[in-house]
Amino acid sequence: MDSLLFVPILVVGFAASLGLTPLSRALALRLGVVDKPNQRKIHKDHKPLMGGLAIFGGLAIAILLFTPPHYMLEFGAFLIGAALLAIVGLIDDRYELGIKAKMIAQVAAGLIVIAAGIHIQLFNFPVLDILLTLFWIVALTNALNFLDNMDGLTSGLSAIAAGWFTLIAFNEGLTLVSALAAALAGSAIGFLVYNFSPAAIFMGDMGSMVLGFTLAILGIKLEFGQQPLGVTWMVPILVLALPVFDIHLVVITRLLEGRSPGQAGKDHTSHRLMSLGLSQRWTLLVLYSACLFFGAMGVAVSVFPFNLALLTGAIGLALLGAAFIFMMFVRRKYQLQSAKSS
Repeated sequence: MDSLLFVPILVVGFAASLGLTPLSRALALRLGVVDKPNQRKIHKDHKPLMGGLAIFGGLAIAILLFTPPHYMLEFGAFLIGAALLAIVGLIDDRYELGIKAKMIAQVAAGLIVIAAGIHIQLFNFPVLDILLTLFWIVALTNALNFLDNMDGLTSGLSAIAAGWFTLIAFNEGLTLVSALAAALAGSAIGFLVYNFSPAAIFMGDMGSMVLGFTLAILGIKLEFGQQPLGVTWMVPILVLALPVFDIHLVVITRLLEGRSPGQAGKDHTSHRLMSLGLSQRWTLLVLYSACLFFGAMGVAVSVFPFNLALLTGAIGLALLGAAFIFMMFVRRKYQLQSAKSS
């Protein structure tokens, strides 16, 4: 398999997603699959959903056109799992299934890829490895689903993270992983053209769950020839720092406030930055920059000598911890201001 295969895959993924997005938008309007504004959302008008159809379509077309037959077991299992999530996401976008139904689909998609041999190998004890794999897939799929609360946010961060995964996989000679990462990056960027603020279309759960599932698989498939496990476990966490950070922030906030973690609200990282007075575009710029920064730290951890890699990773995690404390403070300040104004 050509080590530079990721280049045409990225281009095809981008072109296919770009071309499919207007068709997805027209179909969503025809079927009435739209996102209606309410008090917890930023947009003020009805927005067509089903952008996930373009994302999944671009991803699938790029993979199917370029994948050699002997890789089709793993890629086929991945596409079946992603297709399942896309279908369930579409149904949820139209009829609001709820988080339990979506989590059942996420576990099912995880079991499909596990059956094809895609799973974390950490404990050398199959049951624990499988449970950890399912937890990682479900957590990250929901993290991207939670993160989809602003024009261009989830698609942009997914493209950046996939770009870092492509670079890391290429550097490690993981052509299969770099191909999947490039397909994801291309399809996310193609959709972002129409999704950037002000968005013409939203991806919906159909898109966010596919993106989260794919990023989870990329994190699992990363392998490192030289670096020990003592530092490489930090690489996917740093590359995916923003979705991992946001879901922890939201879930912990909602539990502390006595709310269900699945209850929607304006308590995400993006909302807290906007409460500081940032516009949507400045908020996107800050979050894109943070994703670039932590992804670069992940790349550094993958190539630096052990001691320096350990220090770099520790600094990255410490910065995330400091950001978490700051965001909790921002939430508290915003609540006090709201109480005074009311």
